[in-house]
Amino acid sequence: MIFETHAHYDDEQFDIDREDLLLSMEAGGVGTIVNVSASYESCEKVVKLAEKYPFVYAAVGVHPDEVGALNEETFARMKELFSNPRVVAVGEIGLDYYWDNESHDLQKEWFVRQLNLARELDLPVLIHSRDAAADTMEIMKQYGQGLDGVIHCFSYSGEMAEEYVKMGYYIGIGGVVTFKNARKMKEVVEKVPLESILLETDSPYLAPEPNRGKRNSSLNLVYVAQKIAEIKGITYEEVVAQTEQNARRMYRL
Repeated sequence: MIFETHAHYDDEQFDIDREDLLLSMEAGGVGTIVNVSASYESCEKVVKLAEKYPFVYAAVGVHPDEVGALNEETFARMKELFSNPRVVAVGEIGLDYYWDNESHDLQKEWFVRQLNLARELDLPVLIHSRDAAADTMEIMKQYGQGLDGVIHCFSYSGEMAEEYVKMGYYIGIGGVVTFKNARKMKEVVEKVPLESILLETDSPYLAPEPNRGKRNSSLNLVYVAQKIAEIKGITYEEVVAQTEQNARRMYRL
């Protein structure tokens, strides 16, 4: 079964049909979903969703665009959620210099704090990095060594992907790899061994071809797995089986 390693089903775009959609996953070949918080407000929502559906797990963390909501009090409250056995990772955390909603110094501070939290709790990390390749790598080499985790929605070079793999990290591959102009992503898939790749959607965002521009869901991962199989010259079934094994190993499920 497909293992969806990164979605946002607490997003308001799913308010109209969340239950029906999630209950259709098994028939669509999706067996497990990790639902990931982004804002401080979403941390509790993802845990509640994971408690409601046995095939859904939660990742708790605050996205770099949202770290202005963190202070000692809110960070302490967020940490309390990790006592719930449905929480399997710290994320998504990292740096985002594309939107630049928060200062780079503040983003770095809370990125490091959340990496240290993952080390303290012995949990994997889900890393967001956009237009911040050098700073992300610098922080990961200093504070991320020895942690398990994934570079989510990977968007950098094949060489950088290989560097993260050497550090023990997985590379998250989603809908972008199906885009006609996604030459760099296809090169990443060529370079990175299948044993280091995870399937993800970032739903409701980044729907693959042929549904590009529409609301994304985990049901679209079939297109991502097909494209990876095509690039690597292997079967679709091999991609699904190996990426599921990878995800279970990282999330310890």
